Formats: sequence, structure tokens, C-alpha cells
Amino acid sequence: MDSTMMDFPLTITTVMRYGTTVFGGKEVVTCAGDQPARRRSYAAVGERAARLAGALRSLGVDADQRVGTFMWNNAEHLEAYLAIPSMGAVLHTLNLRLSADQVGYIATHAGDHAVIVDASLIPLFAPVLPLAQTIRHVIVSGPADDEALAQLAGPGREVHSYEDLLAAAPAVFDWPQLDERSAAAMCYTSGTTGLPKGVAYSHRSSYLHSMAACTMNGLRVGEHDRIMPIVPQFHANAWGLPYAAMMSGANLVMPDRFMIPDAIVKLIETERATVGAGVPTIWQGVLAHLRANGGDISSLRTLVCGGSALPEAVMRAYASEYGVVMTHAWGMTELSPLGSIAREPVGVTGEEVWPYRASQGRLVCGVEGRLTGDDGEVVPSDGKAVGELETRGPWITASYYKDPAPEKFHDGWLRTGDVGSLDPEGFVRLTDRAKDVIKSGGEWISSMELENLLMAHPDVAEAAVIGVPDEKWGERPLAAVVLRPGASQVSPDELRAYLGERIPRWQLPERWSFIDEVPKTSVGKFQKTSLRDRYAAGSLDVTTLGPVPH
Repeated sequence: MDSTMMDFPLTITTVMRYGTTVFGGKEVVTCAGDQPARRRSYAAVGERAARLAGALRSLGVDADQRVGTFMWNNAEHLEAYLAIPSMGAVLHTLNLRLSADQVGYIATHAGDHAVIVDASLIPLFAPVLPLAQTIRHVIVSGPADDEALAQLAGPGREVHSYEDLLAAAPAVFDWPQLDERSAAAMCYTSGTTGLPKGVAYSHRSSYLHSMAACTMNGLRVGEHDRIMPIVPQFHANAWGLPYAAMMSGANLVMPDRFMIPDAIVKLIETERATVGAGVPTIWQGVLAHLRANGGDISSLRTLVCGGSALPEAVMRAYASEYGVVMTHAWGMTELSPLGSIAREPVGVTGEEVWPYRASQGRLVCGVEGRLTGDDGEVVPSDGKAVGELETRGPWITASYYKDPAPEKFHDGWLRTGDVGSLDPEGFVRLTDRAKDVIKSGGEWISSMELENLLMAHPDVAEAAVIGVPDEKWGERPLAAVVLRPGASQVSPDELRAYLGERIPRWQLPERWSFIDEVPKTSVGKFQKTSLRDRYAAGSLDVTTLGPVPH
């Protein structure tokens, strides 16, 4: 028997049309540092999105071309979030924290036709262009002088002003009817094992993910909220919050480039944010600032935290000192990214809440999970058995763009690479990772990449990199190095300088140890568990250098 329901597509266009009309009076606020914040109604955002779509069409974006963004969290980025998918193109958010080589590879692999760049980021983006030959148009958002714009020029490439393009475009756009299963947006993983992999979100997956975020068992966002996404819009679409805000009628408070604790606290105070979202290092920094300088965060009802495990002590401090409940969330780029939310079940009170709040949380409806052992067999979800977490659902990727990567999938389930337990109530508690990647401040660092670079140094015979606990960043890399026989006594400072020429500075290890041999398994693989045990026992001779920018 067929249903009698309409086959109505679930698209970003529908979310945009609803949010910019029904909630046209709501606003997106963009922090401007010491200047008054910039304010724009959702209705105005909708008109500007139509103009942006028309402008992109005039530049040859007439099908499913990829349009990149290299931007901060602000009103213009929100306009791109709406216009690009709704016109039938694909939004591709580029990570401004990656090296020029990495961004160039990603833009080329995705086939970006045009990129919208924040004017303040021109010095970071200009070195990418010689490595990204598919880019035909660079659109600069914000004021930039001729000298800065000249850095973006090149053969076969045009440079445009974002505001000039919008001013010349009509205020109305004929939005096409789209297939809900067509690609709406792209994000790339951080390349923790091999090259970065592209995840293409569909209109349908983004719509359903937004609905899940709005539910009471999700992020609980609604018309009464003023959401402040500190998580960058290039991180899995800012955890879906821009679309969830547009769907639910919540106001958006955007930090732009002003993401130091002092600026964040002032933004909460002045804009009366009710929901904040960011990685643990952000909220640890804000906590330290509040303790040292004070501040009014009484408007907050919750701070959503994801990207890496949040120390329970931080959660307790916010609750006891400021009355703010922190909401621990878990997910991945491959999950759009929402997978689970950590809240205690109804009826659990007092000290009993903390094991639940400090876990990765309960899987949200739409995400199914199971555990598998080393042999690939499913193990019980009894809260005791340990295995690799596998997931499936309507907003979970089934492959990677131009890269099937069959090793990442198992009988229709995504292998997350995270190891832990799953209980009958759907609570996930992760204890380790299947791969030796390092998660620092919500960003992934590939231990394999660091090892390969170090072993390319003429004085290094072997190098193993492990993640070790760090109070500020959650985890940081420690490099254990074996020098070649007869090699000069190269110092940690020299090795770090050597790495600094090849990778982003925030990935550089502070901790270094020179050892006689890297411990190995019976088949010759580096036995990093042994190094971790030696570090934990204090038996590694470690030199700690000063911090690097993160």
C-alpha cells in the first residue's frame, strides 16, 4: 500500500525560505571587536542570499560546481550557507587552520570553481592559489586595499568584491527545484590517516540533521535562543547550528575573528547569548578568564562542547561557580557531525549525574550504533564489552568523495575508529582510538605524518609520536626520536624548527624524548602503547619546549 503523503523534497532551500520569512525579524549579530556589532535581520540575509546566488550564476556557477568559503563565522558566511546549496551548487567550507599545501590539495580534489575569502584572510589564502588551479573566481568579503587584492590575481582567475557583486545582482532569484539527495555541502576530514577525505552532505541529510539538533533530546535550540557558535563554520558546518537556527527561529551571535576569552565573554554579556558551542580548549580558556577577571554569563543556559573529551572538573566548575550546565556532545565530520548528546536520564540527580554528563552521551534518534571486536564480530552493547564503535543513519556518510575507502565501512556501517563501550540505554563511553591520532583542542594531528617528516631529517633514524595528556589542549604530541649512528647531537629546538617549515605551527610537539630504539611489536610495527606506559610512569627522559601558537 502506498501512502497518500506528498513527495516534498527536504532541502536547504526550504529551511532558508522558512527562516527568512516566518522568522524574518530574527537577526544574525556579527562581532566587530571594539566597534558596535553588525546586525542583520534574517529577512535581509534572505535577500542578500538571493543576490549572492544571482552573482554566482553570472560567474558561471550554473550547475553543481563547488563554491568554497575561506571565512570566519559571520553574516556573510551565513549567506553563503544558504545561497550556494539552494541554487544547486555545493558549499565547500575550507579549513583556514590547515597549511597552504593541504588547502590547495583539498580545493583541487573538490574541484572548487570559486572561493569566497574574508579580506582579513588574504595573506593566508594567497599561497593556496598556485596549488589550486581549478579556482576561476576569488570573491573578497570585506574591505581590502589594492596591494592585498593583487596577491590573489593570476592567469585565468578573476578577483571580485563580494559587496559589489551583490549590489549589481537582482534582489530576487528563481530558486530551482532540487533533488533532496543531491549534494548540498562538503567538508574534508583532517587527513589523520593518509590524505584528507571529502564528505558530501545531501540536502536531505542536512535537513534531518537540523531537525535532530532542534529536538529536546538533541541540542534543544528554539525561538527563545540566541546561539553563539564559536566552533568554526568550516568544522562540519559549525555542527549544523546555522541551519538549526534558521529552522527554529533562534538568533545567531557570530564571533567573526574575535575568539579569545575576553572577546567571547564580552559577546555573551552584550548579546545575552543563551547557547554557546565550542571545543574544550575554548571553554577552559573562558573559565580561566572568568576566574581571573569576572564577567556576566548569566544569560547562558548551556555550553555545548565537542571535538574532544571535556574534563569533568571543567563541567563541575561551570555548574558550581556560574550555574551553567555544560552539554557534552560527540560526533564526526562523517556524521554531519551530531552522533550523541550527554545528559543524565530523567530521575538521575546529585553526584549520579556526572558519569552521564562526562560520557560521550546517548545516541540521538537517527543514529544507530554497535560495537565490533578485532575479528569484526559484533560484541554486546551491555556497557561492559569494549569494541570499535560503528554507526549508521540518514546523516552518516556511506563513502568519501572520489575515494570509496572500503576499509572505513563494514556491512553498511561506518567504522568510527573510536573504541569504547555502549550500554543498553544508548550511552557511549569512549576510552581510546583505533588509530594513533592526536586530538588537540578539537583538531586532529596525524602522528604518522609527524613521524614521516621527522624520519626525513638526515640525523633521525626513527621517530614515534604519541598523544599525551595536556591540561590546556586535552592532548598534545610527544616525539620520541632515535638519532642515526654518528649523527650530530641535533636538539629538540632544531627538530621543531625543521617541522615548522613543513606543517602548521599548532601541530608542533612541545615534548621531546631521545631514545635508543622505538619499541616494536612482533611484526615490526611501532608499539606506542609501550611508549605511553613509559611516559605515564615517568621513565621517559622528556624535554619540554615552550608553547607554540595553537
